[in-house]
Amino acid sequence: MQIEKKDIRAVSKEQLRDFFVAHGDKAFRGNQVYEWLWSKGAHSFEDMTNLSKTTRLMLETNFVINHIKVDTMQRSEDGTVKNAVRLHDGLVVESVLIPTLTRTTACVSSQVGCSLDCNFCATARLKRMRNLEPAEIYDQVIAIDKESRLYHNHPLSNIVFMGMGEPLMNYNNVLKAIEMITSPEGLGMSPKRIMVSTSGVPKMIKKLADDDVKFKLAVSLHSAIDEIRARIMPFSANFPLADLRESLEYWYRKTKSKISYEYVVWEGINDDQASIDALVKFCKYVPCKVNLIEYNPIDDGEFQQASQAAIEAYIKALESNGIVVKVRRSRGKDIDAACGQLANKEA
Repeated sequence: MQIEKKDIRAVSKEQLRDFFVAHGDKAFRGNQVYEWLWSKGAHSFEDMTNLSKTTRLMLETNFVINHIKVDTMQRSEDGTVKNAVRLHDGLVVESVLIPTLTRTTACVSSQVGCSLDCNFCATARLKRMRNLEPAEIYDQVIAIDKESRLYHNHPLSNIVFMGMGEPLMNYNNVLKAIEMITSPEGLGMSPKRIMVSTSGVPKMIKKLADDDVKFKLAVSLHSAIDEIRARIMPFSANFPLADLRESLEYWYRKTKSKISYEYVVWEGINDDQASIDALVKFCKYVPCKVNLIEYNPIDDGEFQQASQAAIEAYIKALESNGIVVKVRRSRGKDIDAACGQLANKEA
């Protein structure tokens, strides 16, 4: 019976150092391997050219590198790039490079499928098959950074966890991935350039605050009325807005970091005055800004983009109450790379 080898990127630097000492080598060899794995993004042990063939063979005998592979890459007419990323077990997730004139943003996935059931989102129609490992999240960022350099002549500048999955339902792995992304031994990116978007899990938002994270937090809100929010996002019936509000107040007390609310306005669902008034009231609890997001249809008629007049009514009400609001136009719609459209159609 063949023993399944461990993914070497699940091993800490200290454990790697101990491994080499136990095999009669110097501890610093573990540092070299760790650098190859994270700073240099080695895909195989053969890439580790400053190690002897004997050492590389020993690593090959004991470990694997479960590296992702970009199966297909689609480029939108607006410059957006969507990657279909195949994992070592054959499953596929998607990640997106979103360019603007001044920066490039990676939108990365945290789960294969999704744990939640938001009715407007294509990803939610896929069952959650498993959580992504920290290295699989990290690899998505590395791939997009290379594409940013290739197509836009500068390194990746920002990361948003707004791809497939609910990041806070894969809490430990997401935080470990961010630790490596921000580490000098990894990509060395500032945590202030990273935003984690959640559908709103109060207990886990409080845990983020307790763990003193330095990245930014976004909440997919879409309604500040419980009944409407439960229609849009059925799971939220278990997490009423009063609980969400309390967790966000806790977050702000601990971190002093503003919240971003992601908010789509749909015709006949939340485009009325009562919905506008409820959002304005909710925004006053915690310092925040609101991103009004253009809706991207997912092949059915239940959810339709609201009129421009409804959007303007939201903007006017928010701004008149001193709340920062931006309208976020979708990118990559022609390749199903826009918000809510990631659904592995190429898999």
